[in-house]
Amino acid sequence: MKIQYLFAALPLLMIPAAPAAAQKTLTLEDVYSRGLPRPVTPSWYWGEDGSTFTEGAPKREARLELSADGALALKETGSKRVWRKNTKHDYAVVNTATGERTALGKGFPSTELMFAKFSPADNRVAYVCEGDIYLEDPSTGEILRLTTGGGAIVNGTSDWVYEEEFGLRDCFRWSPDGRYIAFWQFDTSGTGTFYMMDNVDSVYSIPVALPYPKVGTMNSAVRVGVIDIASAGPGGADIRWFDLPGDPRENYIPRMDFIPGENTVMIQQMDRRQQINKVWYGECTGMTLTQVYEDRDDAFLRVCDDITWLQDGRYFTWTSDKDGWKHLYKVARDGSSETLVTRGEFDVIGIARYDFKKGWVYFYATPEDDAVHTYLYRARLDGKKPAERITPAEFAGVNKYEFSADGRLAVHTFSNSNTPPRYTLVEMPSHRTVRVLEDNAGFAASFGEYGFPDREYVKVDIGETVLDAWIQKPADFDPGRKYPVIFYVYGEPASSTVTDSWSNDRWSHLLCGQGFVVMSVDPRGTNNPRGRAWRKSIYGKVGILPVEDHAKAVLKLEETYSWMDRERIGVWGWSGGGSSTANLMFKHPAIYKAGIAVAGVYNQLCYDTIYQERYMGLPGDNAEGYREGSAVNWASGLQGRLLLIHGTGDDNVHYQCTEMLIDELVKYGKRFSLMVYPMRSHGINEREGTVLHLRGTMLQWWKDNL
Repeated sequence: MKIQYLFAALPLLMIPAAPAAAQKTLTLEDVYSRGLPRPVTPSWYWGEDGSTFTEGAPKREARLELSADGALALKETGSKRVWRKNTKHDYAVVNTATGERTALGKGFPSTELMFAKFSPADNRVAYVCEGDIYLEDPSTGEILRLTTGGGAIVNGTSDWVYEEEFGLRDCFRWSPDGRYIAFWQFDTSGTGTFYMMDNVDSVYSIPVALPYPKVGTMNSAVRVGVIDIASAGPGGADIRWFDLPGDPRENYIPRMDFIPGENTVMIQQMDRRQQINKVWYGECTGMTLTQVYEDRDDAFLRVCDDITWLQDGRYFTWTSDKDGWKHLYKVARDGSSETLVTRGEFDVIGIARYDFKKGWVYFYATPEDDAVHTYLYRARLDGKKPAERITPAEFAGVNKYEFSADGRLAVHTFSNSNTPPRYTLVEMPSHRTVRVLEDNAGFAASFGEYGFPDREYVKVDIGETVLDAWIQKPADFDPGRKYPVIFYVYGEPASSTVTDSWSNDRWSHLLCGQGFVVMSVDPRGTNNPRGRAWRKSIYGKVGILPVEDHAKAVLKLEETYSWMDRERIGVWGWSGGGSSTANLMFKHPAIYKAGIAVAGVYNQLCYDTIYQERYMGLPGDNAEGYREGSAVNWASGLQGRLLLIHGTGDDNVHYQCTEMLIDELVKYGKRFSLMVYPMRSHGINEREGTVLHLRGTMLQWWKDNL
C-alpha cells in the first residue's frame, strides 16, 4: 500500500517505572475490591455550527432525544437488564420549555418499556412492551396497541440468538415521514427450550426457560412487517408483510432500515450457512420487493454494518473481503455497478468519517504486516487514488478520531499497551496539534508506582505462517532464571487477544507480580486485520486449526527463550478461550501442564445456530469437524492439572457443556478441579463477592499448580 504521511510530531507519555524501593505491591483486593486508579477521559462537545469545540459536558438537553418540533425530550428514568444489556426502561417525556415531566406507559409493569422513539412527524412515541409495539400520545395519555403478539410471537425486539450473534435488540424503525413503522417479528414456536435451574433463590428449584436454537435445530421464523400509522386505532392497526423468498426458519434477516428520505427499507437476508447475503429494497406503499445486490463467500460472511448513502441516494457503501482484503465499495443504487474505494493489501477496520463535499472517506486500517496497530487513513470516494495515512508514524498503537461536523478538527485518542490514552485536538488532515486535552500524566505517575512491566510484542514463525504475540514479565525479571509461563488464549473467530492498545488487564499484571510470565498468541482464524485467507482459514476447523497453531507457537517460543520453564507451561481462557484451553490440555499434554478453562463450549453441538454454523457449517456437512473440534471428545488425553469454572445461570454457554465434559473426565478416571458459581451468567460477575472470589480462586490455583 503506497502511503503519503501527513503529520506533526508530538512527544508521547509512557508509564514511568518507579524506583524499586518505592514500588507498591499489587494485591487481589487492589484490582477487584478497592480498585486502582483509571485514566481520565475528558468531556467535550461540538457546537451547532459544526466546528466550535468546547471542553466539558454538554447541556443535559443535548443528550436527550427531541420530538420533531423540539418541544418534548425523551428521558430514561430506570433500567433493567435483558441478557446482555439494560434494554428495559421507564420513560418520561419532558417539556423542554417548562421542565414538566409525563411518564409513559401508565398501566404497564414498571421498567418494561423498550426502545422508545418519537415519531419523525409529531410528538407521539412508539415503544415495545412485553413483545408488542405500542403508540402513545403524551399530550392525552392515549396508548394504542399496534401489534398482537404474546407467547411465542415477539414483535419489535429479538429472540436470544439474534441479540447475541447479530447484536439486534431494537427491532422497529420509523419511516422518515412518520407514516410507517417497519419491524421484525419472531415466531419462536418450535425452537428448542433450554432450562437453567435456579437453586439458590427458593427452597424449591426454579426452572428458567430460554428458547435457544442449538446447532442443527430449528430457528425462529422471522419476517418484516409494516404498520400503517394512519390506520392505528383502539382495535389495532393495518399490518402487511414483505414476502421474502425462502423458508423463514432457514434464512436470517439481520439488518433492516429505511433508506434516508424514502418509504423504502433496505433488507439484508442471509442463508442459514451465512455464505450468501442478499440486499433487497422493500417499498412500504405497495409492499414490492426488489433484489439489488448479493455478496457470496465459500466460507462465511458477516453482516455489513458499513452502509452509507452517497450522492443523493444514487449509491450506497458496502464492505466485503471478496478480493482477499476487507475493503469499502461504492455500489450503484440498482446494483448495476460497484467501485472499489479502498485499494490495497490491507483490511478496512472501520469508517471514521465521510467528507462528501471534498470526496474523501476516512477509515481505520493497519499497515502491511502490522496487525496489532490501528491508524487513520483516507481514500478518494471515486477509488482513483491510493490510500494515504493521516496518523503520524510515531503513534504506534491504536488511534481513534472524533471529527467535527465540518471535518476541520478532530479529537485524536492515542494509546498502546504501555501508554495510557492521550486526547489531543488536532487539525485535519495535517494532524497539527491545536491543544492537548488530557495526557493522563497524573494517572501515569500513580499507576507507575506499582512498577507494572511493559508488554513486548513479538512475531512467532511457526512455518506455515507468522503469528503475533505479546509477552509480559515480572518487574524483577532475570533472563538467567527459569519462569513459569501462563498463556492467555481465545483462539476463535469472534475476537483476538493481541492488540497494542491500552487496557485494564490488571489480571496479567497481578500474575506478573506473583512471579509468572504472561503471554498471548493469536492463531490463524482469530478476528485480526490480516486478510480474508487469515480469518477464514478457520472455517470448519474451530477447535482444530487454532489449537495446532498455538501448540506450535509455544514450542517455537520455548526454542527462542531459554528462561521459559517447559515443565511449568500453563494456559487459560474464557468462553471460546475456555474451549481452546481444554483442547490444548487434552491434545497436547506434553506442552501444557496446567490450565484454567472458564465457561467453555466443550461440545460444539451445544452452542447456538448462528455462531457455530457460521464458522463450522451445518453439522450434517461437517460431522467430523464438529467431533474433532469439541474438547469433550478428547477428554481421555488429560494428563496435566485442570480447573473448570462455570456459572449455572450462563444463558450463553450453558453449564451443560461443563457437565458433559465432567461426565467424560469421570469416565476416563481423570482428576480435575471444579468451581461452580450458582446462577451467575457468562461473565460470572453477579451477586456479592463473586468477582473477588473468582479471581482469588484462580490466583491461588496457579500458585498451587504451576
